[in-house]
Formats: sequence, C-alpha cells, structure tokens
Amino acid sequence: MTYIALLRGINVGGHRVTMDELRRHFADLGLARVRTYIQSGNVFFDAPADTDRAQLQARIEAHLHQALGYAVPVFLRTPDELAHLLALDPFRHLTVTDDMRLCLVLLAEPAPAGLALPLRSPKGDYEILHLTEREAFVVWHLLDGRPPSSTAFLDKTLGRHTTTRFFHTAAKILAAARHE
Repeated sequence: MTYIALLRGINVGGHRVTMDELRRHFADLGLARVRTYIQSGNVFFDAPADTDRAQLQARIEAHLHQALGYAVPVFLRTPDELAHLLALDPFRHLTVTDDMRLCLVLLAEPAPAGLALPLRSPKGDYEILHLTEREAFVVWHLLDGRPPSSTAFLDKTLGRHTTTRFFHTAAKILAAARHE
C-alpha cells in the first residue's frame, strides 16, 4: 500500500531538514520505496496493506520528534484518497483572481459538524467552502497583496492540528506519488 505523508512544519520557522535526511528517517522505520516531493514535507512510501494507519502515523510522528527534536504532525492519505479529494473540486465554480489562493487543509480531528458554508473569517482573508470528514477546502483572500498573517480563524474553526497544501500543489503531489 502506498501512502502519502503530508508533514506540517517542515522547512519553515527554523525547522530545517534535508530531503535526504527525511527519506532516511522514514527508511529507519522499515518503510519501503521512500521518496520525497519538494522541500515542504511530502513523503511517499510503501507499507504492508494490513498496517494500522493510526499506529503508523503515531510511529512516524514519534520517530521524527525524537530524531529532529520538535513535533512534526503527520497526515497520511493514499493516492486514491487524495485523487478523490481533488475530484471533488469545490473551487470549480469560482472565478479565480490573482488575490486568491485555493487550499486543501488536512485535519487531525474530524471536521466540525453544523458549520454554515461558505464561512468567511471576520477579516475576510479566509473562506471555508467545503468540508469532508478530515479535510477542508479553503480560499485564502489576499488583502493588500498579502496572504493571511494569522491562522487563528482556521485554528478556532477547524482545530490547531492541520496542514495546508495549495490545491494545485496537491495535484502535483498526487502525480508524483503515482509516478513510478
């Protein structure tokens, strides 16, 4: 079974790690065919099909924390799961402008129930368009040419344990994961 590990906080905020090191850390766990994609913490690997995903995620997080000295939240998806999310494309009806960024936000906990969508932040810099069980499709609205400076709205609404990929980057991650 191929997994895509999307890591939070890799190569941002002083948490630097080379992709060679990252691949080695995953290989140290006995994971097979470990590959990385771009410098932002996207790792592909194979694990036995009967692997317990929650246990695997916890093992990876514990190993990375011990090896790197800081917590690295890990979000595991299969290529088919990521393909399904991309196919949902709740952004397709939008007229995208230069001041918009389309994002896929992965959640550690189930998405909150009962949110009236679309939900825009008080500042107008975030707009949650669609939720699945553990993902949110969010538009960043650049204000004065700048992306949102705080994740407080998303943290309060979706939970603090998330990681974000631009929608077009998620498509590239999927293509790279499927390339043999």
